[in-house]
Amino acid sequence: MAKGERVASVPLISLITINYNQAAVTCELLESTRRLKYPRFEIIVVDNASAEDPTERIRQGNYPNVKVVVSPENLGFSGGNNLGMQHAKGDYFFFLNNDTEVTPDLLDQLLAPFQTDPTIGITCPKIRFFDHPAIIQYAGYYPLNRYTGRTWSIGLGETDRGQHDQSGPTAFAHGAAMMVSRRAVEEGGAMDESFFLYYEELDWSMQIQRAGFQIYYQASALIYHKESISVGKTNPLKVYYHTRNRLLFMRRNVSGFPLFFFCVYYFSFALTKAAFLYAIKRQKNYLIALKNAVLWHFSNKIHHPAKDVLPRVVATT
Repeated sequence: MAKGERVASVPLISLITINYNQAAVTCELLESTRRLKYPRFEIIVVDNASAEDPTERIRQGNYPNVKVVVSPENLGFSGGNNLGMQHAKGDYFFFLNNDTEVTPDLLDQLLAPFQTDPTIGITCPKIRFFDHPAIIQYAGYYPLNRYTGRTWSIGLGETDRGQHDQSGPTAFAHGAAMMVSRRAVEEGGAMDESFFLYYEELDWSMQIQRAGFQIYYQASALIYHKESISVGKTNPLKVYYHTRNRLLFMRRNVSGFPLFFFCVYYFSFALTKAAFLYAIKRQKNYLIALKNAVLWHFSNKIHHPAKDVLPRVVATT
């Protein structure tokens, strides 16, 4: 078989990333894709209405197989990725933050589980921090606590000594790097764009699992993440979307007594504590963000998924 025929026989992977006023950071990601060994991929860069169109800068970089899609408005993380999918030709979509850098066999490793188990809809790599390359950010997710709305990444903050090198099903995908089959998107649907920023990958993980697919942590795949370049550690925008979307996520995915308990807990403890701390620090903008996040729920109708039961998964340990 000729080399061209071998390349054509492997699945096409569409890498989708979003740029928003960070052309230099995005180009660092694109530069890192030169390391990829996988023979057949395209790259879709969605620009979310940046102040400066990055198309020419990216073109001058002469990066392989890149298409820039410029949106006239900021669609957020979910909307931007949905737009990217509309332009993607791949059998698999690999969503990755623009503040990440890839490793050579990343695509090969993420693709492998799909070839052996048709119930897998999303695969995620191990994620380490770029500035602290031995420290883990993600090695799977623990299941959601339906009463507090809390979950957290397995291995977060730990030095990687191989303790999370066992691959397997996990509760949620990580939005910084997740490969999704086209079939899972066709049957599970696109991301819900009402989230805009934060919690959208958790909600989408639930949605994909309801369609009958698994989320899979692939320990042999590795990516590095330059955490918090996009929005920053703490600011009013982050407070607003974290507050609004945590409640939105729970309203969409949990029902009955667990949802009632969560609302009592959230309003009587979590929000009250946050408001008290912001008041003491005289962070008026944070208090306003908190208030607006709550008021949003009184003026917006929530779209509920067809099924509101929590999918059963086995967390990776």
